[in-house]
Amino acid sequence: MEAPIKHQVDTSLSPYQKKVITSSAAGFGLENMDVMFLSFALSSIITTLHVSGTQAGLIASVTNLGMLVGGVLFGLLADRYGRVKVFSQTIFIFAIATAAMYFANNIWTVYLCRFIAGIGSGGEYGCGIALIAESFPQKQVGKMTSVAAIGGQIGAILAAILAALILPHFGWHGLFLCGVLPVTLIFFVRRHLKESPAFTALQQDKSQHQKATISALFKTPQLAWQTIALTIMVMVQIAGYFGLMNWLPSIMQQRLGISAASSSLWMIATIIGMSLGMFTFGTIMDKFGARRAFAIFLIISAVAVFAITLASNQWTLLLAEVLIGFFSNGMYGGYGAVISRLYPVEIRATANNTIMNVGRAVGGFSSVVIGFLMDRYDLIVVMAFLSLLYVLSLGTLMTIRNLRES
Repeated sequence: MEAPIKHQVDTSLSPYQKKVITSSAAGFGLENMDVMFLSFALSSIITTLHVSGTQAGLIASVTNLGMLVGGVLFGLLADRYGRVKVFSQTIFIFAIATAAMYFANNIWTVYLCRFIAGIGSGGEYGCGIALIAESFPQKQVGKMTSVAAIGGQIGAILAAILAALILPHFGWHGLFLCGVLPVTLIFFVRRHLKESPAFTALQQDKSQHQKATISALFKTPQLAWQTIALTIMVMVQIAGYFGLMNWLPSIMQQRLGISAASSSLWMIATIIGMSLGMFTFGTIMDKFGARRAFAIFLIISAVAVFAITLASNQWTLLLAEVLIGFFSNGMYGGYGAVISRLYPVEIRATANNTIMNVGRAVGGFSSVVIGFLMDRYDLIVVMAFLSLLYVLSLGTLMTIRNLRES
């Protein structure tokens, strides 16, 4: 009798998997490009509209409130009617709303445009993550969601390049007009993507099919705490991300005398650090488990984010930015993987969108808090505040019972 032949595991991607990861990464990239436009344009908006740091910080918070509304609404719709259908609609909404900033000439119009853009981008996240989770083996989901998140950082680099080219000549209005670019992705999604086999099977199985509801995330005390704990962790993640990314360019401009155009190019170092951190985190998570991966990155983040206070010139600031990007934002892709593992298909998009966007809505107020602190206190106070948040997230992580090591 012949001995069984040992086959190597096929790690290549199928054509459908390539389309899923490409479209999701592109969607996250174009969404992040939109977010970073605000970072690079913030100081110019403050000057031209004559607003305070607190009012300017509220722009990002209003965007995140829109994400909360869009996330809950479109998460439910995606679980009921399909991820692909909802995905294309959400892209259209945030693209048009971003381009509409071209016509904004007062802070209230800015708030309105950003709120609508948030509705679209908040709905898009859960659809993309659900598609990834349902298209790859569980042991690859951490890495694949991180790859998609890296696509988001490519969008941030594109925003930095566009900011350097457009801001000096056409101002922040011209920069936001580029937000119409995501419309092109809609045609790709509608032509090349179909619903995942897991979602299609759920739709066909009438005995198992239930309408997605928010209450399903809180069905038992343990599940309710799991949902709350994950939301707290996302709040901290978003507080660090939006707080730093919205204010780092302004910090560089004020502290080191760097121009708006130059600071956008320097931010590429932070974004590269994020991309490397995301890829590393996804690999660690799939190999050693989510609890260990998050614990390592949260501990180092608490230290690294405070290290920026030691920067005294452009090169030490550059090093601090890379470290902050690698550790504090390297975790971002992992949340979608964890949520997708802990919640079933029938509420997967709802869980991702609700947890991520409640976290965004609350954590996004860090922009207001940092703007308030920047107006009144030293940089050390701002970074100490963010460091303590990462310690809070670490403590919360340890309370999630279902987050077992793989």
